[in-house]
Amino acid sequence: MNLANRITLARIFLVPIIVFFLLVNLRLPEIQIESFSITYNQIIAVLIFIIAASTDSLDGYIARKRKLVTNLGKLLDPLADKLLVSAVLVSLVEMGKLDAWIAIVIISREFAVTGLRQIAALQGQVVAADKWGKWKTGVQITAIIALLVNNFPFTFIGFPFDVIASWVAAILTIYSGIHYFIRNKRVLEISSEK
Repeated sequence: MNLANRITLARIFLVPIIVFFLLVNLRLPEIQIESFSITYNQIIAVLIFIIAASTDSLDGYIARKRKLVTNLGKLLDPLADKLLVSAVLVSLVEMGKLDAWIAIVIISREFAVTGLRQIAALQGQVVAADKWGKWKTGVQITAIIALLVNNFPFTFIGFPFDVIASWVAAILTIYSGIHYFIRNKRVLEISSEK
């Protein structure tokens, strides 16, 4: 259990804490600025989410820099990412802040890509993330934060940044998933031949 894997595990352990603050009504007061309001629950949840999301790059950097890449890390890192994003998306749907179809599209893509990676692993291959996957992750994180903070500060100018970011995340998720499968179709072809 090296430092990189501990950071990844910490990200996993932060998931239920974020969900708790999003979905459990603690009756904490709200911050009200004109027509904008946000609960302290949401503020705590978004701060923890930002910390958790930022550890994704940190654990990978530490693992590569210190030559701490392990099979456990290869398994835990994508799992932690998927748990974090999926749990928050489902919470946002429950809160009425996100259309369910967007959450379903994003979560389905993650499961499909995970399946492809497992097939590749069985063949002794590593399917690396590409630039589209990285863009997809960045846009998803941006959309989630915008939704968690009730579209602050864009709400003051009546610009639906959170809605637009959610749609862009869904579209980019679909595109990156299709691109991922096309780029790695040989993995599926080899698997179906065996």
